[in-house]
Amino acid sequence: MQHKDLTPEEQYVILHKGTERPFTGKLLNVKAKGTYVCKQCGAPLYRSESKFESHCGWPSFDDEIPGAVLRIPDADGQRTEITCAKCGAHLGHVFLGEGFTSKNTRHCVNSISMNFIPDDKQAFQKAWFASGCFWGTEYHFSKAKGVMETTVGFMGGHVDHPSYKQVCTGETGHLETTEVVFDPQQTSYEELVKLFFETHDFTQTNGQGPDIGSQYLSAIFYANEEQKAIAEKYIRILNEKGYKVATSLRPAEPFWPAEDYHQDYYDHKGTTPYCHIYRKIF
Repeated sequence: MQHKDLTPEEQYVILHKGTERPFTGKLLNVKAKGTYVCKQCGAPLYRSESKFESHCGWPSFDDEIPGAVLRIPDADGQRTEITCAKCGAHLGHVFLGEGFTSKNTRHCVNSISMNFIPDDKQAFQKAWFASGCFWGTEYHFSKAKGVMETTVGFMGGHVDHPSYKQVCTGETGHLETTEVVFDPQQTSYEELVKLFFETHDFTQTNGQGPDIGSQYLSAIFYANEEQKAIAEKYIRILNEKGYKVATSLRPAEPFWPAEDYHQDYYDHKGTTPYCHIYRKIF
């Protein structure tokens, strides 16, 4: 089986049976209804109804989709490893007799081994914003009402699967970008655009705060003409208010997620952004 689409962090866990750090996985606090599938092959593994809070630092499930998960004696001679029955991807370990739920079973699974597909996925929409260091951009969007998921990465360049180190050279053409998945029943693209402008200096032309370079420029990558029109509307409003807007509008291009340690950076660090500070404008 080919593993070319796995990042080095994903390979470490899925192929080499590593473990992600506790309380860092992006799926730990997902509470929406849906299906958790194998990151490597896409096979359904768990339903959201089986997920529960164990406070262990990794997603926990008390049951799997029938036939989806294999149990294998771990190499340490004590634990029981769980893998995807279809492709053999390492998921984590299973523990019995802890009493968390009536099924008395806990599948302790690495977030990085899975993807989550919400039941109402078709209702969700995506937006992409670049406003300097993506750590700060993601911090504010991840806390906004109606935002279901955020991922930091790169957009707008000419190199496939760029690394953070490559982008920092300024030679790939990418901007540090945050992908925002939102529920239009709870918020709107218009609200996200306002938050974008209210959380960074959109007049700066060479970066953001002390972060200078082409990868830190301010930009909105629009998915369609409707998003473009909304972004243009707010740039016009800002110009009328006397601001000289440096934000560029660009059609969305392939989005490449950054390495795992960049995701939810400030939440893991326990601090707040130093150059992305909210100020009400609209």
